[in-house]
Amino acid sequence: MSRIEACFSALKAQGRQALIPYVTAGDPNPQVTVGLMHQMVSVGADLIELGIPFSDPMADGPVIQLACERALSHNTSLAMILAMVAEFRQDNSTTPVVLMGYLNTVEKMGYDTFVAAAKEVDLDGVLLVDLPPEESADFAKNLRQAGLDAIFLITPTTTEERIKKICAVGSGYLYYVSLKGVTGGASIDTVAVEQKLDLVKQHTKLPLGVGFGIKDAASAARVSQIADGVVVGSVLVNALGDNANDPAKGCAQVVATLSEMRQAMDAAV
Repeated sequence: MSRIEACFSALKAQGRQALIPYVTAGDPNPQVTVGLMHQMVSVGADLIELGIPFSDPMADGPVIQLACERALSHNTSLAMILAMVAEFRQDNSTTPVVLMGYLNTVEKMGYDTFVAAAKEVDLDGVLLVDLPPEESADFAKNLRQAGLDAIFLITPTTTEERIKKICAVGSGYLYYVSLKGVTGGASIDTVAVEQKLDLVKQHTKLPLGVGFGIKDAASAARVSQIADGVVVGSVLVNALGDNANDPAKGCAQVVATLSEMRQAMDAAV
């Protein structure tokens, strides 16, 4: 059983949903990331998504675009991020860590080199936003052979035929994008999301995480009632960006937001 599978299985047994924070690795500087990961776990994060900074993050809105720029200004690389995961693992062997980013960064390193390095540092999964399921078979197979999960996105406009393809190649969990558009967008429509999740469930038993549009404890609680996981990103990244010159303050805001979300999610259940 993979670490991701074990995480969701344990939560299901407890009648709880996963709280999955996203932050861009290296933002506001590379020295902050590992410590922040530990802080997020301490207030109830169940799985961490680390963003790989990229110069053209086409699925992301201004908040995460700026986070990528801040991280890249410190020359944050994929190799550095893998080293961060290794450092995190020195004190945490249970919390799953997923890298989320774009295909170019992995291509530049080389697929085989990346998979070997990811396995070495005990990474758990990879979500490449612009890797279509039709082109992913070899990479997904290599990840599975190394004990890593290949995670894919499903959106409001994804057809049922395409959902079947995604479910066939994905593992770990599926990430449902609740809104049309980029990260940091409008408020979430939980009725529409629930209808789409019901359709996805007809084709997979994988846990379903929902992200985009989750801005506060109330929206996190609503989503936790219809999904297996709640992914929160832009509101956390915005806190780090607003306090780029005072990372401790930014991290404190991230921790406070996650703590409120965790309490609201548990109360909703």
